Amino acid sequence: MMQVMIRLALHLLALSPFAYYLYAALNQTLGADPQEVLLHGFAIWALRFLLLSLAVSPARRLFKANYLIRYRRMLGLYFFFYLCLHLLVYLWFFLGWQWVTIGEEIVERPYITIGMLAFLLTIPLVVTSTKGMQRRLRQTWSKLHKLVYPIAILSIIHFIWQSKADLNEPFVYLIILMFLLSFRIRPYLAKLRA
Repeated sequence: MMQVMIRLALHLLALSPFAYYLYAALNQTLGADPQEVLLHGFAIWALRFLLLSLAVSPARRLFKANYLIRYRRMLGLYFFFYLCLHLLVYLWFFLGWQWVTIGEEIVERPYITIGMLAFLLTIPLVVTSTKGMQRRLRQTWSKLHKLVYPIAILSIIHFIWQSKADLNEPFVYLIILMFLLSFRIRPYLAKLRA
């Protein structure tokens, strides 16, 4: 029962940014440039959920809290949910579903190319996120899901490149990512030294 309550609370918390943006959009309180607010807001929440999912393993080790692993998949799926919303806002409000323009944007703007690549790499992780797929793929599943690291790096590059003038916010997320990746790199460095 307690687990169900925790999961419900986490789902409500994870959906609260979406509920806020939906409410604000319907009430026209997103400011002078609502499309930009939605685009940036959904992108930031996607990145936050991605970093939270990466933080699960280090937190589990540091605090000896094995139960945290139960919530990693949920965090990863919310990353994909907000990523899809970010992409939807861009395609709908900024490009008006003009497929020729979409192709040109992907080719001509490197930060869009990087963002699209990160999105495409995320799809196989979502498709194989179920326990059934984990059982079927076995060791391949673990290797496939290491794609989350290049996805995170590409996401930060996308954020930095499109930020142009103000780089303070993307660099905060870059530092957080570097800190989280250091937990993965340390064991490899220890093996190399040995």
